[in-house]
Amino acid sequence: MEKNPNNRVKKPTHHHQVPLSRLLAAAKSTMATQQGSVTAVSRSTAHHFSKEVAQSINLVAGLGVEHDAHAGVTVQHLQHLMQDASRPNLRQVHLIPYELLYELGSRGFDIKPGELGENITTYGLDLTALPKGTQLRFGDQATVEITGLRDPGPQIERFKKGLLSQVLRTDNDGRLLRKAGVMGVVLVGGPVKAGDIVQVYRPAEPHKALGPV
Repeated sequence: MEKNPNNRVKKPTHHHQVPLSRLLAAAKSTMATQQGSVTAVSRSTAHHFSKEVAQSINLVAGLGVEHDAHAGVTVQHLQHLMQDASRPNLRQVHLIPYELLYELGSRGFDIKPGELGENITTYGLDLTALPKGTQLRFGDQATVEITGLRDPGPQIERFKKGLLSQVLRTDNDGRLLRKAGVMGVVLVGGPVKAGDIVQVYRPAEPHKALGPV
């Protein structure tokens, strides 16, 4: 892959490398099982709740979004840093479907891409219904593996009163539903921008449902 001289990222050391087995598994997947698109991309260099929409973002394998506060090999979210700063970062990239923003808008919550803190806003994909280990390829190369669900917390309620109950609720069977998007790690780096096609590669069965990370 040709390097972009305008995006000089320090080459990850050996402990930053993505396991070869996972890259080989991605290479074996020749047909996407589903396809969507990117509505917007966002990043923030500081630990703010919302992120600013950007023209494009650059994903870095094993780290996350270049110039984003949550990029790193180990946990970067403030709450997780206080609990155990040595834990692996399973939340390098945050993704939310645009359909959620549309649904919230119909309920009186005017929320724009990036305002819930996501890096990538997608369209046409039911992200939270995908199994753990699903890989999303953006454009020609950038690939993210989904690790789990975002666990909505009090920050969402502080952002807009009443919003937490819209993205964290129980269904008719008493199961807790988390609708604030999914988290993932970067397997293959590369640029991502609005308009990019997203190809979905599900892992081999049996599938495992997403849980909070």
